[in-house]
Order: sequence, then structure tokens, then C-alpha cells
Amino acid sequence: MPSTIPAETRTAPASGRPPSPQGGHAPRLDIQGLRAVAVGLVVLSHAGVTQVSGGYIGVDVFFVISGFLITSLLLRELTTTGRVSVRSFYARRVLRLLPASSLVIAATLAGAWLFLSKARLAEYAGDALASALYAVNFRLAAAGTDYLARNSPPSPFQHFWSLAVEEQFYLVWPLLLLLAWRVARGRRRPVAMLLGALCLGSFAAGVLMTNASAPWAYFGSLTRAWELGAGALLTLGTGRLARLPAALAAPLTWLGLACVTLAAVRYDDGTPFPGYHALLPVAGTVLVLAGGCAPAPHGAGWLLGRRPLVWLGGLSYGWYLWHWPLLVIAPAALGRADGTAGVPLALGLCAAALGLAWLTLRLVENPVRFHRAFRRRPRRALVLGAALTAGAWALSLTAAAVPPTIEVGGPAPALAQALSAAPDPEARLTGLLASAPTALPGNLAPSLPEVKSSRSAVYRDGCHVDRAATGTRPCVYGDPASSRTVVLFGDSHAAQWFPALQRLATTRGWKLVPLTKASCKVADLTTVYDHKPYTACDTWRSDAVARIRALRPDLVVASSSDAGDPVRPAADPLRQWTTGFESTFRDLRASGTRVAALLDTPWPKGDPVDCAARNSLQLHACANHLPDAIHDATRGRAVRAAASATDTTVIDPTPWVCAPRTGFCPVVVGDTAVHRDDSHLSEAYAAALAPVLAPTLYRLVDAP
Repeated sequence: MPSTIPAETRTAPASGRPPSPQGGHAPRLDIQGLRAVAVGLVVLSHAGVTQVSGGYIGVDVFFVISGFLITSLLLRELTTTGRVSVRSFYARRVLRLLPASSLVIAATLAGAWLFLSKARLAEYAGDALASALYAVNFRLAAAGTDYLARNSPPSPFQHFWSLAVEEQFYLVWPLLLLLAWRVARGRRRPVAMLLGALCLGSFAAGVLMTNASAPWAYFGSLTRAWELGAGALLTLGTGRLARLPAALAAPLTWLGLACVTLAAVRYDDGTPFPGYHALLPVAGTVLVLAGGCAPAPHGAGWLLGRRPLVWLGGLSYGWYLWHWPLLVIAPAALGRADGTAGVPLALGLCAAALGLAWLTLRLVENPVRFHRAFRRRPRRALVLGAALTAGAWALSLTAAAVPPTIEVGGPAPALAQALSAAPDPEARLTGLLASAPTALPGNLAPSLPEVKSSRSAVYRDGCHVDRAATGTRPCVYGDPASSRTVVLFGDSHAAQWFPALQRLATTRGWKLVPLTKASCKVADLTTVYDHKPYTACDTWRSDAVARIRALRPDLVVASSSDAGDPVRPAADPLRQWTTGFESTFRDLRASGTRVAALLDTPWPKGDPVDCAARNSLQLHACANHLPDAIHDATRGRAVRAAASATDTTVIDPTPWVCAPRTGFCPVVVGDTAVHRDDSHLSEAYAAALAPVLAPTLYRLVDAP
């Protein structure tokens, strides 16, 4: 997940010299250089430089620096005046943050409107609005827990999350510090004890949440507060740290810099983060800051204080703000089919972002921040902040209300109605597949943006469990009192059939029990998920099979995606998968339950909804073809072999997605989009297929 640079760790005044955290003391050039290291790691990581795959730890470095500098300023004010001017504090935040961030929000929104997917414009406008409100981290965390949204392209506003975390921290930190200071009567030790306890609680929450819900751990302010708190805690001991002997201070700084570097080169996307892994970059930053309180001639400050690094550190905020939107938007603007930039182009875009950062500093940030109209006039600064925020709101709402036009053709037959009324629904579907529209129908139902956002009850009710779950949910649909029970069992490619089964259950009066889990295969085989063994799936699968035995349903419809790899791949994948499926089918059949193995559906070429938005009058450009649309033919053969050995019925949905004669797999059939993303059927298409699926399921459920 991309990370960002907290804004409080940003640029210096127009001279390029960093502010001093110690009032009249000499500026900490090592801090400015450390900013440069952090922003460089983040930018290189986002550009795809694999040597710094853990460059996202730059955000942790900046959180610590931010907590250190801001708390230094607050403590100086408390020591001098005995109070903190909250209004002046937030006025300074406004002048530091909003001029540049508001400009980037406006430019990014314009770029998204012009070049990114027209089907996602409302989503991006919502991200822009949340960014202006410093609440986008909550929006991203919620999206990260939505299994169906995880493979979506990153938002061009995603990098605003850490600014949101930082500002949420500073919404309460000045008041909390002031309260603690007064209760402790200016004694730093009680304040440090309170802050230390809060940091420990936040760190524990981060470790627990990383295992339970990684998106909330990564984007959450509660789970990140300890990193800012670590810098704040260090500030309380700067007096003693300034007396460290050079022989100790210098090695501390080099050790700290080594910790940051080690995390950047050893961590990658598979590292559970933040969790306890965040300790390494946070501790490293603390060591650099602590040792730097007692400057030593041979410390890391010798390197970090070099002019190029100091200059780059002064542009860190602007560089971060600009580089991410350019990386997301520019490839689409340049006509890249996959919407991504290779490393050479990405590095060029990051260099361009650095130029924009320099211009923003000279023409926007410093002129506003140091304008005499705001000098000692915090009310004016707050009014400016309100005006800039209102402007960002207005732009976001306007973009959502006036999205770019998607050209459409004439109307197409209503798919669900056509199949329901047909005497032979499968034959009618075959004809509609062969005559799929070449232009996006004017009566597309639902619209492209709604295809993405639609969620059936199995998702809305939380019945499709996430990766951390090890137990099933007590969800029942249809007629709970029915004597006929049907179980839907598998991963999200089983859950995609829920609209069809719910429709059949309602029609026939069945009791429908969905037992589905994210990326959890039907086969009794441990797979890899997030770069580690997916043992939670194995536990859940055992629990689900036990529950099915207790239910003794009339039918189990089992299905799972052809994606996913075993933890220990065998020399003969067909035999390995066949054994896994056969084990599960035998366990399900042991109680006399009939089992229908529903093969995986053909996959589209990339994201068909985004492609249809770009090629609305040439939908054939987005279509896939057989056999390319079959994600893993070996998996299908394994299901058939296991089914043959266990008297399990096999249902192949391939002819329902791709035209049987030509192998052409359209993105739209009749008035309905076939897929919602790069692998799942859309809710509407699955529901429309109920009459095609019905004969086989009716026969199996009603059989004696």
C-alpha cells in the first residue's frame, strides 16, 4: 500500500533552512537531510525500484520527525508562557498545509476527470472530498476491507492518508499535552509516563490490528499514533540528550540510519505492516534524532547535513504531494493500455514532480505562509483554511455531479427479462452472446459506476468472511423454515453466484446458507495468501464442512477461483489439486449430501468496466477469447477428475460467459455488464443467469 509524507515535516522558509526545534539553537540540518532520505525511499519505492521495496517506511520516519518537531515547539511555548494558543497552533497548520494540498487536490481532480476511468470519477471525487477533510484514511481503510475493491487501481488521492493521520493526531495532541503539563505542574517525567503509556497502547493496537484487519492497521490513526508519540516522547528528554558524549552520540546516529536503510531494503509488500515490523524504522529514526541532539563531527549528521540532501528535504512535502498523482494519471494520459508506468517512465515522472514541488514552494507555499497579512493574525489564517477547504469541496461535488460523458449506442434487449421469458433460457443466452452489442447500450442496467459499487446481501450482511476469520457466520436466506436446504460453499467466486441462488431459493422456497470466505479454495490444500500460508482458510474450511455435515443439506454448490498457489507446489499440479478437491468432495458427500461443483467462470481481459468506459463504442476491444479466458485449465481438469471419483455433479458456466461457437467473451450481453472487475461476475449478470442454472439445481435438490 502506498504511503505518504506527513506535511508537518515539510519545507523550511524561503531560504531553504529548516526550522529549529530548540528555539534559538542552530537549525538541525540532519533532520532536513533525514527528510530527504525518507522522501527518496518512498518515491523510489512507488516508482517500482525493487532495491527499495520497503521504501514505504519513509512515512514512519516522517511521523517520528513530525512528532519530535511539533512537540518541541509546543513545549517551548508551554515553558515560556505556561499555556498553548490552540488557535495559533491550528493557524500555523493551515498556512503550512492547505495552500499546497489544495492546489494538488484541484490539479489531481482535473487530471482524473480528463484521463482516468470515467466509471470511477464519482469514487475519485469522494476521495478528493475526504482528502480535503483530512479523513481519507478512514475511507481507504474501509475500502481495503472490501474484498471486491482490493484489486481496484489505486486512487490518485491515496497519498493523502498520512496527512489525515497526522492532523487527526494534532487535533487532540496540543490539548492533551496542555492538560498533562498542568496536572504534572510542569514536570516532564509524569508527562513522559503518560505519553509512554499511550504509545504502548497504540503500538499494541497496531500489532493486533495488523493480524486482524491490515487495512485499518495501516491507515488507522489509532494504530499509527505511537509513531508520532515516539518523536514527542523523545522531545521530553532533549536536555539530557544534548549532554551525550560524542563517542556515544555519533554511533547512535549511524546505527539509526542503518536501521532505516535495512527496513527499506529488506521489507516488501509481503511484510505484515505496520505491526511490530514498524519498530525498526521508528527506532532508527529515534536514534538519529537522539544522537543528533549532541552534534558530533563524525555522526550521521555529517552525511545528512550535506547541501543536496538539505535542499531535497526542503522540497519533501511538495515532492510527495505531486509525485503520486503523476504516477497514477500520467500513464493513462500517455495512452498506456495497462495504465501503469515502467520504472524508467516512473522515474522521469518523479523528476517532473520534483520540479513541480520547487515551483509550488516558490510560488504558492512560501508566499502564502510568510505573507504579512497573516503575521500574528491567526483568525485570518483560519478563514483562509476554511475558504480553501470549501473550494476543494465545491470542486469535488461539481466533478461528481458533472462526470465526463460516456458515449453510448442504442438500446439492447433486457437480459434478465429475455432469459426469464425464454422457453429455453440457455439457447436464448447463446444467441445473445453471439449478438453482443459493439457499443455500450444506452439502457445499460445498472450503469458502469453502479456495476462496481453493487454488493449483494452476502457482502452487505458480512456473511462473506474476510481472510482473518476462522469460523463461519450464521447467515440464512430464502425460507429459514424450509425442509429443503442449499449451501453455497467456497470463496468469492462462489459468492458471485449468490444473486442467482437467492433468486432460485426465493422462487422455490429453499433455505439458502452461504458459507464463503475470501480466497479460500474448496480443495483441501493449504495455499498462499499475502505471501504466507493461508492457515486461516484451512481452519475455516474444516469448520464449514463440519457445519454442512450438521445441516445435512439437500445440495452443496461448491465453487472457487482458479487463482492461488499451494504453499508446497508439487511436481504434478493436476494430481495435487485433484487430491485436494477429492478430499473435500468426499467429506461433503459422507453425510449423503449431493454436491454440485461449479467450475470457475472465464476471466475478462483486465478490468472490463474501466475498458468499457474508455472504449464505449468499440466494446470488442475489451473482449477476451477462449482459451485465454480460462485462468487455469489444470484446475478445471482437477475438479472434473475429483468429481468423477466422488459422484459429484459438475456444472461448467463457460458457455454462459463466452459464445460456444466462436469462443468470444463479450463484456456486455444484452443490457448487462458481464463482469464487475478482473475476475468476478457482476451482480446483475449472475442474477440474470438464474433461469439457466435452475434446471440442474432443481433436479439435484428435488431428487430423492
